Amino acid sequence: MKSWNLSQSLGSAMIAGILLSLAISNPSQSEYEEYATDQLTEYLQHNVCPQAPKLWGRSLKRECKRLVDSNQSEIQDLISQSTERYNFVLFSIYKTELSITKVSPFFPSNLLPSYHFGTLGIGHKFYIYQTEQR
Repeated sequence: MKSWNLSQSLGSAMIAGILLSLAISNPSQSEYEEYATDQLTEYLQHNVCPQAPKLWGRSLKRECKRLVDSNQSEIQDLISQSTERYNFVLFSIYKTELSITKVSPFFPSNLLPSYHFGTLGIGHKFYIYQTEQR
């Protein structure tokens, strides 16, 4: 009987330790914004900038990359304004809606698509579980 109580106590202590560890390592909104800024920057530089058009015979690829690099704080502000955090103590869900209307409300929204991202934050890490073009 004593060994059963000891096993039960050890098991309970382990579970409590795991739950406490998850609660402490639940990523903050600012950690998510940093992560999302890095992800968006990488995507823009590797997928969008290489497709930049030529203007007067000159590729705008380098200018695009420079523009992305020099506007990191603006990109992070856009992500901050476009993200909702759902905090479940042990983990968080982040839902981000990126749209041209967030940058320029007067720009016709039907000219460019908007994007939705769902991200799980747990243990100081982020896992994108949903991406959708709308």
